[in-house]
Amino acid sequence: MSEHWKEGGTIVDLEFIVTAEDAGIRIDRYLSDQCSQVSRSYLQKLLKEEAVLVNEKPVKSNYKVGTLDKIQLAIPEAVELEIEAEDMPLDIIYEDKDIILINKPKGMVVHPAAGHYSGTLVNGLMSHCKEDLSGINGVMRPGIVHRIDMDTTGALIVCKNDVAHNSIAEQLKEHSITRKYFAVVHGVLKQDEGTISAPIGRHPVDRKKMSINEKNGREAVTHYRVLERYRQFTYVECQLETGRTHQIRVHLASIGHPLLGDSVYGPAKSPYRLNGQTLHAGILGIIHPRTGEYMEFTAPLPDYFEDLLRKLRTT
Repeated sequence: MSEHWKEGGTIVDLEFIVTAEDAGIRIDRYLSDQCSQVSRSYLQKLLKEEAVLVNEKPVKSNYKVGTLDKIQLAIPEAVELEIEAEDMPLDIIYEDKDIILINKPKGMVVHPAAGHYSGTLVNGLMSHCKEDLSGINGVMRPGIVHRIDMDTTGALIVCKNDVAHNSIAEQLKEHSITRKYFAVVHGVLKQDEGTISAPIGRHPVDRKKMSINEKNGREAVTHYRVLERYRQFTYVECQLETGRTHQIRVHLASIGHPLLGDSVYGPAKSPYRLNGQTLHAGILGIIHPRTGEYMEFTAPLPDYFEDLLRKLRTT
C-alpha cells in the first residue's frame, strides 16, 4: 500500500494502491481498514457521492478491489467544534488546585466526539473548573489524561494544569499508577488469581472492537483476583499494569470469562437488566504531581452493581 496526504483548504486527499493480499474484499471494508479514523458509514456516504475513485472512475460500496487498483478519495478535514460548558452534578471524590477525581456514572461519555458533543464529562468539567483545565490534549479533551468507557463507572483523574498533566501522563507511561477495577464475569473462575499477558490491537475485521493481536497489538497485562464465586458467575478484582482500550473486557473474554452485560465481547443477551458491562474503576492511586506524596482514592460501587451482587449471592 502507498499512501499520500495532501492537505489544502478543506480537503484531505488520500491515495491507496491495493496489494494482492487485500484483493477481493469490498471497497467500503477496505477503506475502513485503511482509514480507521473515519467511520464505515461515512465512507459509504462518500462512495454514494462519488467522492471515491477507483482507477479514476466512481464505484459503488459493493465493488471488490483488485490487485494494483488505484483508489483516490477526498475527505473533508475535521473541524473542531466549540465545546460548551454545561452545569451538571459531578460526583467529586477529591479536588485541589492541580487535580480533580470524578466518580463517573454509567452512560456518561468522557469527552466530546462524533455523536456526543454535549452531556459529556468535559462539558461538566468546563462549567465546574472554568479555565482551570490542562490544554495538552486540545480543546476537545481539556484536562483529560486518561479515560474509561461510557458504560464503565468509577474513578477518573482530570488535570487542572499542564504540569499536573505531564506528571500523571508520565506515571501512566511508566505503569506506576494503581488502577483496580471490579467486575462480574461469566462462568466460575477456578484459579484464585492469575495474570493475563497478551497484546491488544484493533480487531482485523470489526474496527470498532479490539482483540488479542500478536502481530500488531501493543503489550497488555492484567492481573486478576477472585473475590466471590457464584453458581454461574464470578466477582473479580482486576489490576491494570498497562492501559489499552477495552483491556479488561478483551483479556477476560480471551480466557472464556467475558464481563456480564458486555454484548460486544460476550453473549448478546444478559439474564439481568443491565446497561453495558459490569465494570467499575474502584481504586486509583497516584503520586501527587505537586507534593510527591502517594495518594489513593476509592470510588464506591454504584447502586446497580451492589444490587446485582446481592442477587447473585442469593441465587
